[in-house]
Amino acid sequence: MANCSSCSAPLPQGSIRCEYCGGLNDTDLKGVHYYTTHENESERICPRCTISLKTIDLNINGRFLIERCDECLGLFFDPNELETLLEATVSNVFTIDRSQLDNINSTGKAGDYPVSYIKCPVCSTIMNRINFGIKSGVIVDRCKEHGVWLDGGELRHLFEWMKAGGKLLQQEREEQRKHSEEREQEREKRKLLTQPAAGGGYSDDTSFDLFGGSLRNSDPDLFDIVKGAIRFFTKE
Repeated sequence: MANCSSCSAPLPQGSIRCEYCGGLNDTDLKGVHYYTTHENESERICPRCTISLKTIDLNINGRFLIERCDECLGLFFDPNELETLLEATVSNVFTIDRSQLDNINSTGKAGDYPVSYIKCPVCSTIMNRINFGIKSGVIVDRCKEHGVWLDGGELRHLFEWMKAGGKLLQQEREEQRKHSEEREQEREKRKLLTQPAAGGGYSDDTSFDLFGGSLRNSDPDLFDIVKGAIRFFTKE
């Protein structure tokens, strides 16, 4: 359990706000990436505090800029930047700790904010609330065009998810879904092949009783000859 950087009191699970002194704690970037560039205010607006975000450089494989709010410590990532940061920060994970993932998912966030829909810092349209990955327990706010907003503390939560093998579990589930879709497509193909042909065809199970014997559709040439003969002799 993390402690408050101001008064050393234990922080609530999943929260960055101390219940004793009311201070906010930067658990997301502390000890992970020290930003080296604090540039001018961005034109992008914090969806929580409605103030200008600040641009910071995380120096991941060169220049890596994201936006952060100095008030609530929320972070905004352009498309694919969050995934890049997670993969660059958490590596050498080869197993899935399902017990830990269940714990992370059930713990979730303490709820520094009530459930609500917030605006994109770039275009001000209402963002979608999306569960990030499998069993992460983090609901991110995503603008399809401009990127993802994380409230303070959620990035640290995702780091723990990655360490427990969350990305591996997500890939495993995607492979299972892909295989299920392929099996379903194969079943549909087989179903179409066994359906009667347009215009009155017969399935493989169709048969006629002929002179005490049975003629099946498994021999289509002979079957068609017999059908034609029956039609000819039974015409009025």
